[in-house]
Amino acid sequence: MQRREFMRNAALAGAGLLIAPSGLFGANAPSNKLNIALIGVGGRGRAHYDSIATENVAALCDVNEERLAIGVKRFPQAKTYSDWRKLLDDHKTLGLDAVVCCTPDHHHAFIANWCLNRNLHCYMEKPLAISVAEARTVRANWLTKKGKLATQVGMQRHALSNFNRVRELILDGAIGELKSASAWGNRQIRRDGYLPAQGEPPKTLNFDLWLGPSPVHAFNPEYVAGGCLKWNMFWDFGAGQIGDMGSHTMDLLWNAVDATLPTSAEAKGDKFNPDVTPVECESHFEHPANSWRGPLKTSWYQGGAMPKSPKEFIDLNKIDHGVLFKGSQGFLVASFDTHVVLPYGKEADMSYYKPRTKDKLLPPLGHFQQQWIDACKNPSLKTACDFEYSGNMIEQLLLGLVAYRAGKKLAYDGATGQVTNCPEANAFLGRKYRDGWALNG
Repeated sequence: MQRREFMRNAALAGAGLLIAPSGLFGANAPSNKLNIALIGVGGRGRAHYDSIATENVAALCDVNEERLAIGVKRFPQAKTYSDWRKLLDDHKTLGLDAVVCCTPDHHHAFIANWCLNRNLHCYMEKPLAISVAEARTVRANWLTKKGKLATQVGMQRHALSNFNRVRELILDGAIGELKSASAWGNRQIRRDGYLPAQGEPPKTLNFDLWLGPSPVHAFNPEYVAGGCLKWNMFWDFGAGQIGDMGSHTMDLLWNAVDATLPTSAEAKGDKFNPDVTPVECESHFEHPANSWRGPLKTSWYQGGAMPKSPKEFIDLNKIDHGVLFKGSQGFLVASFDTHVVLPYGKEADMSYYKPRTKDKLLPPLGHFQQQWIDACKNPSLKTACDFEYSGNMIEQLLLGLVAYRAGKKLAYDGATGQVTNCPEANAFLGRKYRDGWALNG
């Protein structure tokens, strides 16, 4: 047993009996610091350096030795790895408590699930998964450990105060009874197909480990030359805009509507390409009523497809990533940090609406990464984007890609995770993995 664990258990066992010297068990005391591993130390990984520096960074992992060296400069005491499977298999030796994952998307569900299987807290950069089956596996696993492990998906915009204000307006009836909600993103990055072979991987890059569970592809430096926009549009490596800005933008909608899984999905877009996810696409979902609203239709638009503007003088295209809520008495249009209410009808003066008082406003979330760190130390604390909330949201978005590939409206049973009216669509719910890479390892 690690010394930290022994001290923690002893303190709990003797609660009320042990008087420790001042500061021994304070927030920054050595006995109260988490042992954290960072998997993927470049790109988004660097965005976590300051947050995890308050804890003990016990291990770093990256397939790129040059990036790993940058991480070592910041955390010289950390043990280094190139294969995250080896790192997680060493979790007991390392005394790990928690993992932050910033790898390419096709590794996400694997690392999340391996962490849960080892009782490790997990912060996963978005998206949580790139297939419906992966999202369901990770969520189901975490639900068995809810209240014991802290999870968070890196949709850090959730901490913006506008998320709370939009939710309050919807819940409090600023646009009447909620009828539908649409989110969109206008990014357009087109590719013809997987990249052709070009040279050999540099000696400092383990490209086979970069490919991980995905099928083998020839090396091309463009895959790894930059961030996620270089590779996430390929089916084997990501989910295109759905996994990228879709995760952020749908979060603004999802936070306000209290939905779980849809009962149907339909989609249309660019001609299907077996290599590359669509650029222009729209998907639509139906949700049952809940305790405070009636049945709801939600939609996702991308790559130039857009919802109809609520007014002819409002150009939604001026908002590159936004949300449109339609209610019985008005519309609400929102970006990540702004919103506007557009009432209509006989009561367009909004006399029906009573804003909540200041003392009833939803409290600020605070620092997004720190919220997860605090929950690691006290898992009874809730995180904003845990693997249930985020798992439901990404499962819906990924189901849209299934409907796009099937080419018809799908009836979906969220309890079983099966399409009930189009058996051939079920083949698109998961993906095949290379030998040696187990989702449930």
